[in-house]
Amino acid sequence: MLEGEKVKLREYRKEDIPKAWEYFNDPDVRRFLNPGIPFPLKLEDEEKWYEEQTSRKDTYNFAIVIKDTGEYIGGCGINSVDWKNRHACVGIFLGKPFWSKGYGTDAMKVLVNFIFSQMNINKVYLNVFSFNQRAIKSYEKCGFKVEGILREHIYRDGKYHDEYIMSILRSEWENR
Repeated sequence: MLEGEKVKLREYRKEDIPKAWEYFNDPDVRRFLNPGIPFPLKLEDEEKWYEEQTSRKDTYNFAIVIKDTGEYIGGCGINSVDWKNRHACVGIFLGKPFWSKGYGTDAMKVLVNFIFSQMNINKVYLNVFSFNQRAIKSYEKCGFKVEGILREHIYRDGKYHDEYIMSILRSEWENR
């Protein structure tokens, strides 16, 4: 288990599935996550995702729980790793009731620290939609910088939006 100031990152458990499915299907949560059509997931899809976790060797997912209570509030993880070039792509989501409370920033700091200290990775990056200003501010608090902009790359809510690629280097993390 990995610990931050407010949260812990632990393995996913079967009992997390209903809450993960509930959080992920909230339209306000979905609009920030998936570049495809934000169509609701079936519970069976979430259960299948959970079952596939042990067989996947290219992704590493963690449940995010509140440190003091153990309540499941979302998830984060490493979506892909390029071992040759030493970079990893990460992602995170929280249930809407836990937004703007510092949990996401703390979870991302814990995840990034794990990647740099345990995996010998040189760069961590992520993608974020330009209209997700709350997330962008959180990533900046963790030390991420905008590295690139995919202009008008996402169609959401009737118009095109930019998608930002943000990253942090190991040297930047160590010198924070």
